[in-house]
Amino acid sequence: MATGTPATALLTRANAAFTLHPYRHDPRVEAFGEEAAAALGVAPERIFKTLIASVDGRLVCAVVPVAGRLDLKGLAAAVGGKRADLAEPAAAARATGYVVGGISPLGQKSRLPVVVDASAESFDTVYVSAGKRGLQVELAPADLVRLAGAALAPIATA
Repeated sequence: MATGTPATALLTRANAAFTLHPYRHDPRVEAFGEEAAAALGVAPERIFKTLIASVDGRLVCAVVPVAGRLDLKGLAAAVGGKRADLAEPAAAARATGYVVGGISPLGQKSRLPVVVDASAESFDTVYVSAGKRGLQVELAPADLVRLAGAALAPIATA
């Protein structure tokens, strides 16, 4: 399939219900989540961006709504750490096997700890990157948490 990524392969193997939502990515755009929300006509609270952070020197994957910001202290606390900083883009790409702007919390090259913001539970479905720019996957939050081996925690701020 032309939209096949490690994330979509994982979802298919797990027999998870999901819908792919491709859209035309503008290479000049750097606000990837906002671009997806606008292109797909979906509220930014339902589209979740994937950020890679370093918590006490260990890479961690945070999944937060595009409409919010990552609470670094909340992320550190969620994984039992003290200090968190966003990882360098090159380190994020190396660890996940995905290009920045297309990092999915699913099917990553390295199995990083994943924390999904608790607000995801308030929706029947949420959108996350399917593993490349211009492709979102819509799925139930419970499937996202299960397949990513994620924890739920309040890690986003408005």
